[in-house]
Amino acid sequence: MSISIVTGAGSGIGRAVTLTLLRAGHTVALAGRRPDMLEATIAEAPAGSRALAVPTDISDERSVAALFDAVARQFGRLDLLFNNAGVGSPPVPFEELTLEQWQEPITVNLTGAFLCARAAFGIMKRQRPQGGRIINNGSISAHVPRPSSAPYTASKHGITGLTRSLALDGRAYRIACGQIDIGNARTSMTAHLRQGALQADGTPVAEPTIDVRHIADAVLAMASLPLDANVLFMTVMATQMPFAGRG
Repeated sequence: MSISIVTGAGSGIGRAVTLTLLRAGHTVALAGRRPDMLEATIAEAPAGSRALAVPTDISDERSVAALFDAVARQFGRLDLLFNNAGVGSPPVPFEELTLEQWQEPITVNLTGAFLCARAAFGIMKRQRPQGGRIINNGSISAHVPRPSSAPYTASKHGITGLTRSLALDGRAYRIACGQIDIGNARTSMTAHLRQGALQADGTPVAEPTIDVRHIADAVLAMASLPLDANVLFMTVMATQMPFAGRG
């Protein structure tokens, strides 16, 4: 039985992935800042699911340590971390960005992912049987930016570097690390895309979105591989969205 942690499990992609893992028989620890949202996710799970809600602020080192300590105590090991939690950045002109607006995505998206991956790496290295899998939620912004998105884009480019480093450093310990880059999954964060998203030429264009279940199925496929196989990078996106021709 696989023991998994999903961060940002209270809504959107995190909720969809959590429910898909539970349906597939995983035991899942749900991490997120809002306990009520974590419990709402668990309420949608199939009867008999093994789920543990652990309110967590992934940008806080002690909170992250408490999450992983709770999982180790409750379940004895960790097989999968889905590093999903993240925040966006306001679409303001670059020269008007405040230091706080720059720091929040870097702190949550990148440092938070680092803190969780570090804790997972330590458990996976020590446990017997040794090893496990870390899947980082990147973004198509890990490849190319949207206009006025420097903090978010920088954080997601950082995730790519983290993924590559973990994939290398984990080899000796049977720790596989991969990244899923998502384009226009239908969540509350992307609701505005159907009304019009600012393009590189300065015009707003409505963009298609896709159901989050497709993202969840992709994460499950990555997670279901044996540890001697790894999807290093996967892009799942709305087919008609302006990504391949962005710019």
